[in-house]
Amino acid sequence: MNSSFQPRPWSDTEVDGPLAAPLSPVRASGSRIVSMAALIAGDVAAVALVVELVQLLVTGSETTSNAIRLLVFACAVQIVIKAALGAYPGFGLYHEARLRKGASAWLGACLVAIAAALFLSVGGVMPLVTLCFSLPAVIALQAVVTLIVRRLLSTLGIWGVPVRLAGNPAIVQEVESFLRSHPEMGLRLAEEAYAARCLLWADRALPDPATLASLRRRHDEIILVSDLPRLRVSGVHPTEHGGQIGLRLSPVHDGPAQAVIKRSFDLVLSVPAMLVAAPILLIAALLIRVADPGPAFFVQPREGQGGRRIGVFKLRTMYRDAEKMLAEVLAKDEDARAEWEEHFKLRKDPRILPVIGKFLRATSLDELPQLLNIVRGEMSFVGPRPFPEYHLLAMSPEFRAHRASVVPGLTGLWQISERSTADIAGQQQLDDYYIAGRSFWGDLSIFLRTFAAVIGGKGAY
Repeated sequence: MNSSFQPRPWSDTEVDGPLAAPLSPVRASGSRIVSMAALIAGDVAAVALVVELVQLLVTGSETTSNAIRLLVFACAVQIVIKAALGAYPGFGLYHEARLRKGASAWLGACLVAIAAALFLSVGGVMPLVTLCFSLPAVIALQAVVTLIVRRLLSTLGIWGVPVRLAGNPAIVQEVESFLRSHPEMGLRLAEEAYAARCLLWADRALPDPATLASLRRRHDEIILVSDLPRLRVSGVHPTEHGGQIGLRLSPVHDGPAQAVIKRSFDLVLSVPAMLVAAPILLIAALLIRVADPGPAFFVQPREGQGGRRIGVFKLRTMYRDAEKMLAEVLAKDEDARAEWEEHFKLRKDPRILPVIGKFLRATSLDELPQLLNIVRGEMSFVGPRPFPEYHLLAMSPEFRAHRASVVPGLTGLWQISERSTADIAGQQQLDDYYIAGRSFWGDLSIFLRTFAAVIGGKGAY
């Protein structure tokens, strides 16, 4: 970000009244979903109309059929790419940004369609010629239908998300005027402050860190307004970040699609992993019983998503009277007690079973039974580790609730970064970083890097 954005003190009562007042939990997701569905339906309708015209104008049944299949395929690819680029519904995008996303989608669709036609040899060049003449008609018709859909949604009061403004009063007034004259941007001013979960910060300086943190807790999304066509705000031009009206700050929400993808990923990997892990678990269980007769597996109650208690499965790596041994060590050894209070682990832990216990903990194989927790939906492959109660008591209630907002994981950012070497503050920083920016690709990266962390053995004891 440009250096012209500098933090400055800011009062809660500035511009819109006290931000300490509770805001309504109603979100703008409904408007987004309805608008997205309507725009996609409009694009599909435009394609359907052109397909009907092609059937009427192009003679030859086989040629017509191939041309229509190619056209439908190209348009389907175009719609998927537009959705992936965030063009539906495109709230907060300038016209040029929407144009760029639309052109990129059509370019990708045409390239894929041409490649498919050449690879499949769909009846010579005639289908390609038909495609070249049909696509401009689809593009023009989609543009007209999009305008109609927006006008209709705007008339119904559905188009756009309600926003509130804060920051410098003079700049706020300019931004308000801009939004009123550009309703196509999909950012409509909320009549009541409590009706908006999106805040536009219009100022030449950022709020100070404490105020920014407070704003993020009270809003689903914050947009730090960039320069407008007739107003230099921050020195940051919209083209520097994708043509949006500003830089967006928004918490990560596990919507239905993200939840389905994450759960599918867990099931696809955990079921075969359990089959591979079965002989390893059997051998480890036998060695544990040799080292210290008794159950090889145990279930430890820990905190799951929403604060719900879950039973976490583990291979036993300690003597059966481990709790008594720990109490004796902490009572006699001040250094051990200080280490325990900082890390909740001991580098030289007398409770660990010789050889097999140390090996299982160093390789994290003692966590393999938690594949069953993943299959049951109590855990995921990636997420904050579910800690025992004594570990959670060292955290603030606010952060504890923050951790409980997501599904706990078999591995996480902490495990691939510092593992046992991180203190409570370090663990909180790593967990907070993960929760704030979690994504499928981030989870996949952590999952793959876990193998290197385990093989390297860094921080494991």
